[in-house]
Amino acid sequence: MIATAAALLATAAMTCSAPAQSQKKHHALSLVGEPRFPADYKHFDWVNPDAPKGGAVKMWARGGFDTLYPFNIKGNKAAGLGLMYDALMVNSPDEASSEYGLLAEWVSHPDDFSAVTFAIRAGARFHDGRPITPEDLIFSWTTLKRDSPFHAQYYKNVIKAEKTGEREVTFTFDVKGNRELPQIMGQLTVLPKHYWEGKDAKGEARDPSKTTLEPPLGSGPYRIKSFEPGRFIEYERVKDWWAKDLPVAKGQWNFDTLRFEFFRDQTAAFEEFKAGKIDFWRESSAKQWATAFDLPQIKAGTLKREQITERESAQMQAFVLNLRRKQFQDVRVRRAFNLAFNFEDANKKLFYEQYSRVTNFFGESDLKSSGLPTGRELAILEGFRKDLPPEVFTTEPKQPVAATPEDFRKNLAEAAKLLTAAGWTPKGGVLANAQGEQLTAEFLLADPQFERIVQPYVGDLKRLGIAATIRTVDTAQFQRREDDFDFDIIIGNFPQSASPGNEQREFWGSAAAGIKGSRNLIGIKSPVIDKLIELIIFAKDRAELQAATKALDRVLLANHYVVPQWYSAFDRVAYWNMFARPAKLPSRSTAFQQVWWVDEAAARKLQEARGK
Repeated sequence: MIATAAALLATAAMTCSAPAQSQKKHHALSLVGEPRFPADYKHFDWVNPDAPKGGAVKMWARGGFDTLYPFNIKGNKAAGLGLMYDALMVNSPDEASSEYGLLAEWVSHPDDFSAVTFAIRAGARFHDGRPITPEDLIFSWTTLKRDSPFHAQYYKNVIKAEKTGEREVTFTFDVKGNRELPQIMGQLTVLPKHYWEGKDAKGEARDPSKTTLEPPLGSGPYRIKSFEPGRFIEYERVKDWWAKDLPVAKGQWNFDTLRFEFFRDQTAAFEEFKAGKIDFWRESSAKQWATAFDLPQIKAGTLKREQITERESAQMQAFVLNLRRKQFQDVRVRRAFNLAFNFEDANKKLFYEQYSRVTNFFGESDLKSSGLPTGRELAILEGFRKDLPPEVFTTEPKQPVAATPEDFRKNLAEAAKLLTAAGWTPKGGVLANAQGEQLTAEFLLADPQFERIVQPYVGDLKRLGIAATIRTVDTAQFQRREDDFDFDIIIGNFPQSASPGNEQREFWGSAAAGIKGSRNLIGIKSPVIDKLIELIIFAKDRAELQAATKALDRVLLANHYVVPQWYSAFDRVAYWNMFARPAKLPSRSTAFQQVWWVDEAAARKLQEARGK
């Protein structure tokens, strides 16, 4: 491990970057216009800068854990581990694509975006009091790129890290014009080099490529107070956190302790919530939201329930069809699976009509494809016409609709024709190909609540002759199988920002398809999509980015890689009436842990009500 880091450091003299002092020093960066808060801002307007600190909060998490280190693909991670770490810059949950300096006092880059330099704030330190140094930044980049498949792709174009000042580090890129790379490096989580190169209490060398139950050293607003694998983990607020008075952190991370209780079953967790043993609940089930909250505590006012609007709600959530499986390599089969999903019926019977259908990969934004391609988008697609399905140019991308039973019968009839054309014919009531292989599909689930949603879909697939089944496993086994791509169909999420970029390689890039633990769950290996991703990454302006992203969206939809699911415009939360929050919440997050606080008067009143 240390030899690898040293070898990388030894290459630092190979290339040179422009000196930081000749470049503008930024307090924040944005890919969409300018950051909203100027360099002299005192705090964000979505916090209460005078929010009181204190109180203990109990939440819940599914499954269990066997490691306290989150930055490799090994083990089942405990909830909340990110609370222990600081990054160079932090995202604003109220802006489309802005980052503000946290560890970084300032950031600079040349006009061609060929490198980026960060200056570490004086006073930045780890929880053991040791200052954060350029060597820690270089070690962190080296370690994450080596041990994490996600970071290996994310930092693909970052080829060098060097100390360029007493508190400065410059990262050099192997490309120019990639506007997102400075912000990507701003997201770097900083690890303590001296800790990871040291030894644990047993005298054994620490290794960040392995699992560990030794609480790691961090520099963030919280540290681990106590834990019991599989049962709970509790974090305590670091009262002398080095960043607590900075404008970027003012009014945030207000709870003294955050405790996560682990449950294998959500029903049991909900019972604990109703009994007052869990303080905050985020509801993901439309049925539960509609039927399970007619509680006397809500009527009495001791329990509150509300829907909080979130701007980032229409993200792609879908049944992911694994192209590594032979049966899904034909686009006609994949389209048939989409036609066989009756969203309208599920929304009416299962979701109490609380959802809308996801229609594209980039949300309800100016990046989604619509109508037929025109202008710059059409010009981009024309360059790949011979390698694209004809419908890219002739058909507006839309999801199947089954407003009536007759509509759905027509969808199934169309699906049956596609399956026949793909070479699947009935044999003993099940579709089979010329080699006698049955058309099978196993839905791999980690949440038993999804079984009631998937069962009707499985029934409709069986009507077509597809041998569809459901298998529900625990979270640890599900994570292993997902990392190994050992599944036919799973439920996946593909969150997008207002300025897509390098993360697209991880979602759809050919290189990521073969890397275990990557987010290319589908297994896409398409030269056309690879080129569209690069057009997005190297877009010179917003108009070019929009055109390239719309083209990618249209190509992804035309290939029917997934069966889109649904979304709600709200974050549905319930909580015991002991909390307060800012008058304005950030538009892209409820930010419970980050900006809410315990109202002592309300907490006393609640305690009195419970005592009666």
